[in-house]
Amino acid sequence: MVKLGLGLETWSSATAELPIDRIRRAEAVGFDSVWSAEAYGADALVPLGYIAGLTQRIRLATGLLQLAARPATTAAMSLATLDRLAGGGRVIAGLGLSGPQVVEGWYGQPWSTRPLARLRDYVTIMRKTLERAEPVRHVGPEIQIPYVGDGASGLAKPLKSILHPQAPVPIWLAGGGPQAVRLAAEIGDGWLPMGFHPGSMAHYQTAFDAGFARRTDGMTRAQFTVWAILPVVRTDDVAATIAGLKPSVAMFAGGMGAKGKNFHREQMERCGFPDEAERVEEYWRAGERQRAAEAVPDDYLDSTRLIGSDRRIAERWSAWENAGADGYTLFVNDDELVDLMADLAGTRDQTS
Repeated sequence: MVKLGLGLETWSSATAELPIDRIRRAEAVGFDSVWSAEAYGADALVPLGYIAGLTQRIRLATGLLQLAARPATTAAMSLATLDRLAGGGRVIAGLGLSGPQVVEGWYGQPWSTRPLARLRDYVTIMRKTLERAEPVRHVGPEIQIPYVGDGASGLAKPLKSILHPQAPVPIWLAGGGPQAVRLAAEIGDGWLPMGFHPGSMAHYQTAFDAGFARRTDGMTRAQFTVWAILPVVRTDDVAATIAGLKPSVAMFAGGMGAKGKNFHREQMERCGFPDEAERVEEYWRAGERQRAAEAVPDDYLDSTRLIGSDRRIAERWSAWENAGADGYTLFVNDDELVDLMADLAGTRDQTS
């Protein structure tokens, strides 16, 4: 059975308000998890700590923690602390790189020329921190612990976390390009694809299989999780809703990132719209925002979301249910959709 998560949008909020009633309803009808992200405003972890105190079992997931926001040991500390306080076995660590505009423009760190090498180092350090087998030592191409680079005092000492994690914290890696998919399948406990929709698993399969072939820990596909994003919009006017979504999609695909390094444009390309993605970016960067919005294809929006009446959503759900993902983070525009999606996915049976 496909599992469901509830996506939060505190990352894009000026007030960081949380839909607590919706979260509690999702928990009551069998949703597996609630997902918190970060960009350059509210962080991903604080909302989950607040939610932990108001819920009982729903898992607390980051989608995503940005690598540049905190050192790997800090990420491990925060997640292990959250899991301890939440009751154990409730935390999922979703990690992502972000892009150079945020890494350099917000966090004041250099964008690595080897971002996936940095991600590998980061995950390795997190695991060592959480496992507590010995003091943390790591010498990688991007990150070294203890630090011995420029300005080092020479007094560093390898340390082991004082806190004992209560349960393993699964680490799920985001990505859509072939190298990122391979890395997620090789070292992650799960994969958070960018640009997933029914029929797209075949596009990723070669890279996914190549990553699994390189695993050294014995994890099987049955133990690994593929977890995608699925916005769900209830409406009686599909065409008008699609038109209303286009400006924000154009902003992400056209301007959320640097030219040549925009994950949202790449997502549109992977979904089968490379020419349209190029036009959206071209118009956006030329300041022609309306033309950029008009260039966003209707089919792109309709194929990457569930949009429509309850009946249309139900009819289209089966394709998503059989698309190859183990679960979906749902972004819904009203509370009643939580119940509808629980009924469609059969999650209520998991609450007993």
